[in-house]
Amino acid sequence: MELSILTLAYLIGSVTFIIGLKMLSRPDTARRGNLIAAAGMGLAILGTIFLYRQSSGAPLHNYGWIFTGLAIGGVIGFVAARKVLMTSMPEMVSIFNGMGGFCAALIAISEFYHLLHFNTTGTTGGFTVSLFIPKGMMVIIIVEMIIGMVSFSGSMIAFGKLNGRIKDFTFPGQQILNMAILAAMILLGIYFACITPHLMTGGNNLGQFIPAISPYVFCTVIGLAIAYGILFVLPIGGADMPVVISLLNACTGVAAACGGFLYSNAVMLTGGILVGSAGGILTLLMCRAMNRSLGNVLIGSFGGTAATEGQTHQHGGYKEISISDAAIVLAYAHKVMIVPGYGLAVAQAQHACHDLEKVLEDRGVQLKYAIHPVAGRMPGHMNVLLAEADVPYDKLLEMEEANEEFPSADLVLVLGANDVVNPAAKNDPASPIYGMPILEVERAKMVIVNKRSMKPGYAGIENDLFFEPKTSMLFGDAKTVLQQLIAEIKNI
Repeated sequence: MELSILTLAYLIGSVTFIIGLKMLSRPDTARRGNLIAAAGMGLAILGTIFLYRQSSGAPLHNYGWIFTGLAIGGVIGFVAARKVLMTSMPEMVSIFNGMGGFCAALIAISEFYHLLHFNTTGTTGGFTVSLFIPKGMMVIIIVEMIIGMVSFSGSMIAFGKLNGRIKDFTFPGQQILNMAILAAMILLGIYFACITPHLMTGGNNLGQFIPAISPYVFCTVIGLAIAYGILFVLPIGGADMPVVISLLNACTGVAAACGGFLYSNAVMLTGGILVGSAGGILTLLMCRAMNRSLGNVLIGSFGGTAATEGQTHQHGGYKEISISDAAIVLAYAHKVMIVPGYGLAVAQAQHACHDLEKVLEDRGVQLKYAIHPVAGRMPGHMNVLLAEADVPYDKLLEMEEANEEFPSADLVLVLGANDVVNPAAKNDPASPIYGMPILEVERAKMVIVNKRSMKPGYAGIENDLFFEPKTSMLFGDAKTVLQQLIAEIKNI
């Protein structure tokens, strides 16, 4: 009966993961879907703690350690999630994802340790001989450990790069070194999992084990996996960080799925597969949105210093617009479209933006938002930011739909966005972002760009839009500028 109840709990947990993931695809159901999936995970965890029986038939023990760990992790996660700013959400996703990969790797390491030291059966000719360890199990252990450690170390570097503490770093022969480490890691993993005999023998008289499965090889693979994760992310530029985050998230999912195979745990397997497949699909979609192959992202260093050194374009001057003039244009426009970017998030200006929307609509202005797939620092960053300010979901237009609307717009107000509105992606074959689909804001009758300065965006390249005849620059902090615009419009 207990086994049946546990199986039912795992089945319910798996179903809630699928339902939750489906609901995450729509902004108006995403929060509820997240809660449903979390409830399913909680049910699976409690079912495992209280209903699981070991091979000996004994229940789990050490409840004090288990619940202490749950309490500490729960408090840390709750406090961190409550205090984190939306601008820092990508860093939190990176560090949480890294912890997930590290946990998966620890599972593989602990299982290897268990097989190495506790899988003995008897004596033969004065020697202790262990059970035969299936190659499939060893393959799962080594794959889970490699992927988990790569995800952990790579996510930690991504976390440092997102918060500005770690800069892009390249050196001659770096890619060759990366490929060499990857090849060595794979070959040693194959040797460990498939070629080495899976029997452990030891001299009984000495009380020592002499494992045929060398722990030194296993530890070497661990070191190579950590080094590869670090060196793999270090040269990748800032503009590709959303892709890297998504890819590492997919890796963590695959590592968790390996744990599900290892323990024949349905809910762990289902969750890992869903995270891995969803992360993989999202990675490919973002690469397509940037008109780049996944291999180009992983091997290149787009967005780093190398991407800007060869840029020699010369531009003319740009023109500025005052707060009062911008307010007049907004107040008397028939249709306005707003393009939010990372500058909006940094200034925490989403609520002021929503206030501007309400003021303009009270004057009869039609207003919509244009969202680029890779705007911000992670997928969906702008959608979540605007949802936090209660911006109606039906006002958020995806890139293709927004591009159809721009020609009929009297004004486009760009708030902190940069690379996703750069016409060089269409017009300049020499540009590093050439071919990347963009929001074609230059097709509107007028464009106002709010930025703190003329400093290049995350990709490190100059934006041709700023020098277009129909573009005017409105410098200043996004929140302050929006509040000033609201005050001016109310006085018109």
